[in-house]
Amino acid sequence: MNEEQIVAALASLAQLQRLRIFRALVVVGPTGLTPSVMAKGLGVTPSALSFHLKELVHAGMISVEAKGRNLIYRANFKSMNDLLGYLTEHCCEGTACEVTEAACVNC
Repeated sequence: MNEEQIVAALASLAQLQRLRIFRALVVVGPTGLTPSVMAKGLGVTPSALSFHLKELVHAGMISVEAKGRNLIYRANFKSMNDLLGYLTEHCCEGTACEVTEAACVNC
């Protein structure tokens, strides 16, 4: 992922409902969910869900597939892993990334 894609991905997840939608899709894995199941499970109106799904698709964080009369939304695990990889690529200058009590001032 390039930096523009990273920013778009982070921006798409920086909203509570979209984060919940993405998390729900990650939890169910590659089988995905239909919008009606997501709307019911997350307590989101269909119109609001449609808006949020569009934003996540546009950012590349989820994919959509037409299957018969249904749309199936799935988390894009490659994008998720690329995003995590970008965030942790140079973490702690190559050393273990654990916060110890000695290093934690306000823990």
